[in-house]
Amino acid sequence: MSIKYIHDMTKGNEVSHIIKFTWPMLIGNVFQQFYNLIDSIVVGKYVGANALAAVGACGSLSFLFFSVCLGLSVGIGIIISQYFGAKKEEQVKRAIANSAYVIGASGIIMSIIGVVFARQVLQLLNTPPEILNDSVAFLRIASGGMIAVGSYNAIAAILRALGDSTTPLIFLIVSCAVNVVLDLILVLKFGFGVSGTAFATVISQACAALGCLTFALLKNPYFKLKKEHWKIDKSIITKCIKIGVPVAAQNSLIAVSLVALQSVVNGFGETAIAAFTATSRVEQLIQQPFNSLGAAMSTFAGQNMGANKLDRVKKGYHKSILIVAGFSMVALLAAQFGGHAIMEVFVTDEAVINLGEKAIKITSCAYFSLGMIYVTRGVLNGTGDAFYAMINGFVEVIGRVGFSSSLAMIPFLGVWSLWLTSGLTWTITAIASVIRYRQGKWQEKSLVKPAEKTLDYGKCAEGK
Repeated sequence: MSIKYIHDMTKGNEVSHIIKFTWPMLIGNVFQQFYNLIDSIVVGKYVGANALAAVGACGSLSFLFFSVCLGLSVGIGIIISQYFGAKKEEQVKRAIANSAYVIGASGIIMSIIGVVFARQVLQLLNTPPEILNDSVAFLRIASGGMIAVGSYNAIAAILRALGDSTTPLIFLIVSCAVNVVLDLILVLKFGFGVSGTAFATVISQACAALGCLTFALLKNPYFKLKKEHWKIDKSIITKCIKIGVPVAAQNSLIAVSLVALQSVVNGFGETAIAAFTATSRVEQLIQQPFNSLGAAMSTFAGQNMGANKLDRVKKGYHKSILIVAGFSMVALLAAQFGGHAIMEVFVTDEAVINLGEKAIKITSCAYFSLGMIYVTRGVLNGTGDAFYAMINGFVEVIGRVGFSSSLAMIPFLGVWSLWLTSGLTWTITAIASVIRYRQGKWQEKSLVKPAEKTLDYGKCAEGK
């Protein structure tokens, strides 16, 4: 069997490994963002600005409920990448099997919470009455499909930990096409409105999860699991929790900070909500190269940490900073000179377009800081520095809550305080991340010990 679905990053040129891994991740992440983009475009242009505001009003809450599954997926990927780097084949397989229990349980629990408490939480966030019902419907459907979204991310995290960033991309492209078709059918043909976009997203993510899993079972040798691999392994589950829970807490804290900011946004009315939703979609696109690079660094750091090659981790991190700087400059120029055209993609309301155009000029000044968060987070998470994840989450909470509440009280800032909050939060979080990296504690956080004997991956792929 071919070993093209396995990529060993513990030897060879660091930058080459990182870039080759990043490109499929970037394309995949961009396609994944198309779920949100297509929803926003279809809803904003064909249903109305209030409908777009309804989707935006529950965006942070959706992320909050999903953050537990996402954090555990990241933890699983880190553990598997370190086992892989340490050449511990059986432990990799046991970790893959046990990850199903972890993701399954967390997905069910978060779905129940999201469905049951959707209306109460949205009311606590001062969601305007005009959009409350649509927001509740969207959030309940998105939460109900949490297991599908969590499953895809878990499977993708495992494949990426083994160095395969292409397979998740293929099935994201397929699911994106499904999402487009379902959006047009459910919203335009059947008039399901906001609920239609939620159903389209959940179904398309389920397709991605199913396709990705089926392909991995057929093609990736590490998914050739036997009965003994499915035995509950307390050691592996404990490690999943040790890494996954802090990362989940980090994501939850970030989500809480976004929810707090959304509450302030809601207080400025429908136009501000629509503009903030549209600019958030732009920011999500801008984040994708950073997110992809950070994910590549996580796998790169994890494998090399397992192999006890710390110098390679450092070299990869330093070179990734140069990539961040280059893209940040390009994105800054695009935001400063093309803001109006960018906003026209999302809405037709001139007031929303003008507000959003000026808003992205503010946040674009902090794009480099945003990129530094992702690459530093990728390295520290990949090496197993769970405590950093908590630091990162708390800093973002302090930043968003503190800046949004204080800046909003300054009369001449008004609505602009919303976007100033984002830029300032990225900046202080980036500083905290770099400080944590430079302290060097990550060098002692490996979850596994390198094996004395190197595994022959060719034989593994052949099933020997």
